Amino acid sequence: MLCTPRYNPASVESTVTGLYPLKTAGVFGAIVLLALTHLRPHHPFSRIGPANYVTAVRAAFVSLVAGLVGEPSTPTLAAAAVAASALAVALDGLDGWLARRTHLASAFGARFDMEIDALLILMLSVLVRQHGKAGAWVLASGLLRYGFVAAGGIWSWLRRPLAPTVRARAVCVAQILGLMLALLPAITLPASARIAAMSLAALAYSFAVDILWLWRHRSDQ
Repeated sequence: MLCTPRYNPASVESTVTGLYPLKTAGVFGAIVLLALTHLRPHHPFSRIGPANYVTAVRAAFVSLVAGLVGEPSTPTLAAAAVAASALAVALDGLDGWLARRTHLASAFGARFDMEIDALLILMLSVLVRQHGKAGAWVLASGLLRYGFVAAGGIWSWLRRPLAPTVRARAVCVAQILGLMLALLPAITLPASARIAAMSLAALAYSFAVDILWLWRHRSDQ
């Protein structure tokens, strides 16, 4: 069942709570720690290239979005989340281009970029729910990726590498943009829920295509 928006016109100018900087710093610190943990085994170069620094900047913007989880559900903060997300999306693709340009592409860089996208989708889905723009089902948008990874711990065939595809990349961008649109203060129910539902359907389809391919090739070595 959809909930009604929780915006309070009297609190449009609400600011974040005192916990916001701590939450933001905590998320960014956790990202950096995890990245450094996985750097050496998957980064065969003697230096960290500019592409990974761009991804780190994207991670900072995503951390700003993540810090808004649990903050007041006002149009001002919803717009701030969309703005930070837009900056993260604007830089997406630049890191991959830089990696190829500088000949420093690595498995680490590709995974770093992908996980930042996954975290942004999760945080946006939480905020869409928090701001009353869709029902709890919207959280599936952010949880699909992590459920897929968890399932890989049970069924080894799900861990087989997937080649990058235009379809997967386009759906990822569409999912992020769909959640950003749903979160915009100007878009209200039921339009926000419909946008979120359409982007979730596209993401579910993309995962289904990948899982089917992995299943058909499960016996390949």
